[in-house]
Amino acid sequence: MAKQFRKGSLKNIDNTGFSTSNNTEGGRLTNKDGSINLRKTGMPFWERISLYHTLLRLPRLKFLLAVFLFYTVLNTFFAGLYILIGVEHLKGLIPANDVMTNFEQAFFFSSQTLTTVGYGHISPSGLQANIIASLESFIGILSFALVTGLLYGRFTRPRAYLLFSHNIIVAPHRSERALMVRLATYKNNHLTDMEAQLTISMYIYDNGQKVRRFFPLPLEISKINSMALSWTLVHPIDENSPLYQMSYEEIADANIEILCFLKGFDDHFSNIVQQRTSYTFNELVYGAKFLPVFHRSEDGSTTILELDKINAHEPAKLPEFEKSALNA
Repeated sequence: MAKQFRKGSLKNIDNTGFSTSNNTEGGRLTNKDGSINLRKTGMPFWERISLYHTLLRLPRLKFLLAVFLFYTVLNTFFAGLYILIGVEHLKGLIPANDVMTNFEQAFFFSSQTLTTVGYGHISPSGLQANIIASLESFIGILSFALVTGLLYGRFTRPRAYLLFSHNIIVAPHRSERALMVRLATYKNNHLTDMEAQLTISMYIYDNGQKVRRFFPLPLEISKINSMALSWTLVHPIDENSPLYQMSYEEIADANIEILCFLKGFDDHFSNIVQQRTSYTFNELVYGAKFLPVFHRSEDGSTTILELDKINAHEPAKLPEFEKSALNA
């Protein structure tokens, strides 16, 4: 059964931006990559989407494929126009009896015009061909300027480059229990003035009704000066915690989701960067502790941070607890 709170025992928060209504839930609130699990409707697709933001956030391979597809479609379109007005208007092109050969030559002439390479063995002849070639070269200049801007934006967009542990764990901590998540930077950037915040979404019984509420999860250390090594966020499960004296079954019934927010200052970008993720009950390991993730090098000259062990943990026995009035 989900947890029954006494009135005033813990203060929930309502400024998360998410709804507390049960019938609006559609899976997890925040995806693992930090994006919001939300689909908007009610307006045309092209008014709901920002093409610029979409292209900035596309994975590298998909972005390159999108640029290549745009380049190919544009050349195919103009090659079709040259075929439509007649390949005899392209001086230097050798007309053939089949359409595909003519299209192939027109396509490669189009690519030379679009990129303003212009090898010179084919040139437009006549007003129609010159108008099409002029329009294509103009579109080519604009297109490559846009692609260059997008490439620059993708390379210079400030990012935190944080690697989170795949699981969040409930571990023994100072004769009690604590919720822990581990993270580290995986690039050669350096973050300072790091701040972390955890918020839990959970279902509780309030006046006999099962409702979703959001609670802050106070951290032992919520700010650090430098993100040099890994950082384990520790939320003590004490009387100030919404998880206080909850059993594994009660946590499962509460359908928890833990929202994790990080921000810090990147001295390479000279800018504040942020990253977020979330953990659901399926990603919770109850009764475990993280294994060491860094050690001294063999010659003792440096410290080794093993990023592939960021999620490494082992089973650990949790201290017993007695039921309190909060769970009555």
